[in-house]
Amino acid sequence: MEGWLTDGITRRKFIRATGAAALTAPLATARANTATTDRSVILLLLTGGPSQLETFDPKPDAPLEIRGPFRSIATSVPGIRVSEHLPELARRMKHVAIVRTLHHDHAPIHETGLQLLQTGRLCRSEADAAHFGAVASANTRSYKTPTFALIPGPIGSTGVAIPHGQSAGPLGEMNAPESVIPSATALAYGSTPFARACFEARRLVSAGTKVVVVNMYQSVFNTLSWDCHGTSGFATLDDYAQRVVPDFDRAFAALIDDLHARQMLDRTMVVATGEIGRGPRINPEGGRDHWERVWSGLIAGGSIAGGQVIGRSDAHAAEPEDRPFALTELHALMRAHLGLPRLDGDVLA
Repeated sequence: MEGWLTDGITRRKFIRATGAAALTAPLATARANTATTDRSVILLLLTGGPSQLETFDPKPDAPLEIRGPFRSIATSVPGIRVSEHLPELARRMKHVAIVRTLHHDHAPIHETGLQLLQTGRLCRSEADAAHFGAVASANTRSYKTPTFALIPGPIGSTGVAIPHGQSAGPLGEMNAPESVIPSATALAYGSTPFARACFEARRLVSAGTKVVVVNMYQSVFNTLSWDCHGTSGFATLDDYAQRVVPDFDRAFAALIDDLHARQMLDRTMVVATGEIGRGPRINPEGGRDHWERVWSGLIAGGSIAGGQVIGRSDAHAAEPEDRPFALTELHALMRAHLGLPRLDGDVLA
């Protein structure tokens, strides 16, 4: 689908072809419509794949080997609970929707989820499909600020030597993302690299950047990440409690507060999710392994009503039980917010 965008189509034809893309209830809210030319997306890519049970879909009534070591806490929206290590998210729940039934049907590796989330498809051979940010770049020329940015830069090795979906693919280098190294950080965001990246993302969209992808981590090996296998070289659930989840919680909350205070949430969609979920049962090392059949993510801003849960997983957070939400649908949602054309097979329900 992306190929025709570079074949001399006029901007008027492009807008006419894509202007009908919209969401329907119950996802949408009654926020004032904003022109697609003013819209942007911030994708907070939680590299490694957060455990749904230790973040946005706790199961406090499940057996210990399922629910894990963390407690759940109430949020500001009655009936919605999150991990005890997400108190700032809990206070801002009215601005945020939780999707609890993300999934895909492909190999349970990082690379498949990264491709599906960012390009809407799996690449063929070694040829990467275009990131939706590159599609936005192909149709939005700005000389004052990058149209499509990666902070702080692309993801490195995640285990399999295939693309991660963060390039311009066939749209060429002129639409490739620009890497941005963050500088000064607003105090409220915190002092971590992820905090600096979130602050820089807000600065970029304020200046007109259409798509900003923040890679919370650039690897899953021998470093902190959401890849909590618990074995040597990978994160543990103790890392989650002490650093990973609190670092995310503070910076995400500050980003939402900042966008809300600047009246930018209507035109800025913020998506926070990983490329895969975690197994519903604690493994022998005390961690959780890859699980592609269900996981959770967050959406704030745009036309998405906050204070809601989209979809329901089963009692062990192992399978969707109600309203499955394919990873490609989340990709389509971000494209639709930007007014980009749908890919063949896209479904927005």
